[in-house]
Amino acid sequence: MEAVRFTTDDGVRLEGELRLPDGPPGATAVLCHPHPKHGGSKDHPILWALRNELAGTRGLAVLGFNFRGVMGSSGSYGGGRDEVRDVRAAIAWVRGQAPDRPTVVCGWSFGASVALREALDDDLVAALALIRMPLRPGDLTMPPIPVDGDLRWFRRPVLVLSGEHDVYSPPDDVRAFAGAFPSATVRIVEGTDHYLWRREREAAAVVGEFVDGSLAQL
Repeated sequence: MEAVRFTTDDGVRLEGELRLPDGPPGATAVLCHPHPKHGGSKDHPILWALRNELAGTRGLAVLGFNFRGVMGSSGSYGGGRDEVRDVRAAIAWVRGQAPDRPTVVCGWSFGASVALREALDDDLVAALALIRMPLRPGDLTMPPIPVDGDLRWFRRPVLVLSGEHDVYSPPDDVRAFAGAFPSATVRIVEGTDHYLWRREREAAAVVGEFVDGSLAQL
């Protein structure tokens, strides 16, 4: 794991960690963490599991990073709006590790909301994995979810993954949300909730299979 730093287009300096595969990377990935105001950072177990799966098993160069205002990243919380710039900067930076190779973006909860809004405007995102997308955000303050009319134009592969007992992302809501995309895969992990405790490797393997299948179509 290599500690890295990169800068957004509005001058915010972000910290991250790069995990490389054993051989030349076949693609790159960016991981977006949960809500900064609820303890979210790049160091959550599900994000570690994703780094291990995507770099160690699937052969991607994987960048996990902290949004602005989190731990060693400069700036301050941007309400889920300024963080879109953070994702864009992370994509630009990690693509330098494997120029001309596709990039996958994975986000969990708040990170999924931010990742989606960046992907809608960024053709460099080849595939998108939304883990526990907060469809009923409750106390998780964030911008509105993009409307169906925006989602139907996103024709790249999408995975929407949630837990069976997720109160922020209930399975019925997940299926309805995924149906707005032209092509989206839904996976519900049984017997767990929003945090996927002790199911991190299982969820990461689902994402890894999705990534392999998506890249094979390119």
